Amino acid sequence: MTFSSLGLAEPLLRAVADKGYSVPSPIQEKAIPVVLSGHDLMAAAQTGTGKTAGFTLPLLHRLAEGKPARPNHVRTLILTPTRELAAQVGESVSDYGRYLNLRSTVVFGGVKINPQMMALRKGVDVLVATPGRLLDLYGQNAIKFDHLECLVLDEADRMLDMGFIHDIRRILKVLPAKRQNLLFSATFSDEIRRLAGGILQNPQSVTATPPNSTAPTVEQWMHPVDKSRKPALLSHLIRSEQWGQVLVFTRTKHGANRLAEKLGKDGILSMAIHGNKSQGARTRALAGFKAGEVQVLVATDIAARGLDIDQLPHVVNFDLPNVAEDYVHRIGRTGRAGATGKAISLVCADEVKELIAVERLIQRKLERQLVDTFEPSQALPDKPLKAPAKPSRPKKNHRHDSRTPRAGETPREGNRASKPGNRSSKPVKRVSQPAKAPQGAAPKPAGSKISLGLGRSGRRSSRQSGGGSL
Repeated sequence: MTFSSLGLAEPLLRAVADKGYSVPSPIQEKAIPVVLSGHDLMAAAQTGTGKTAGFTLPLLHRLAEGKPARPNHVRTLILTPTRELAAQVGESVSDYGRYLNLRSTVVFGGVKINPQMMALRKGVDVLVATPGRLLDLYGQNAIKFDHLECLVLDEADRMLDMGFIHDIRRILKVLPAKRQNLLFSATFSDEIRRLAGGILQNPQSVTATPPNSTAPTVEQWMHPVDKSRKPALLSHLIRSEQWGQVLVFTRTKHGANRLAEKLGKDGILSMAIHGNKSQGARTRALAGFKAGEVQVLVATDIAARGLDIDQLPHVVNFDLPNVAEDYVHRIGRTGRAGATGKAISLVCADEVKELIAVERLIQRKLERQLVDTFEPSQALPDKPLKAPAKPSRPKKNHRHDSRTPRAGETPREGNRASKPGNRSSKPVKRVSQPAKAPQGAAPKPAGSKISLGLGRSGRRSSRQSGGGSL
């Protein structure tokens, strides 16, 4: 199947060709006909599958056939959880709609509201927004939804994770009842299904990839290492393998700052990006990374969704995420649109729990590669993927089963996987240098394209790692 066979208008086909695409991805092939037909849609799609074009292209097609937006009115509203994703979606709307006479804009917090109010004054056909700033604009009568034709909730699962459910409900109350609704989510949790049940009308469902699956184009492995030696190992890998462009994820904002500073002292140009950074600092970091002036961008999980870099060759998990699903979104920054990529995790003994959770989620074991002179003092267990058995409750007539052994007594046998000499027979790979990248996966040259914006900070639930505001 080609884009032309999907029934899209000629200006859209020209814009798609300009971007070098000819064959739709699975999610695009399934979603575009549903959106064109006017049905509500519930779509499951992982990051990097082309889902943005899956709803942007058919929406632009339908909008081009109707009347232009009235002053201060919006015809299509796209809600996103983060400023990064809002900017990325807004750029896609502009790129695909370049040959159409349609107006679009993006609004988010963290910047002055007056220019956004001015942009809305003439009316827009497509508005991409974060929930908080949208409510601010509505409260100041800068925007009206009387003639809204379609609502899109992008990354709905992330929106719920960040605590936007109350803002979403407030927005839904001011929207017209008759409209098309599209919900895109990486997972279909019970909470997502409840949300969909209150929004969608007789929706059609499509799924592009199995839940929490990783792209087959991404090569994944891990390096066991002591926590204190992680920065030195990362510097060693970057220099010895001559990585030209690296996106590194840390668990906290302070950790991102410390790592960027340490890499800088090692002669590696690095900058950090996270919620505590000012707009100017974030803009400089992204511009430098895009231009090839900054070799390493250190980010918290806020950048795991919405950061779009063409053919990014390397993603490094400096810290494993607290929430296993975030691993999928992190490494989804590489291996996008069929390109190849590498995802490397630096894992210490304190992260065994997180490692096992990730391996169970993706249903595969990460290859352990030891690096000479960086061997950990405490080896990581090579445990099976299945969950450990729950300890049985002690019987009433065995008074000493659960007590602490007395002096001279032998403790009862515990978790065999943690005892010396009881490790898996599968050998751990040792490398004097990390495995070389396969031919054709050269580091991306300077000038790579990044779509990342700034916006309103959102509330987070306890699941959101990294802490703090966006």
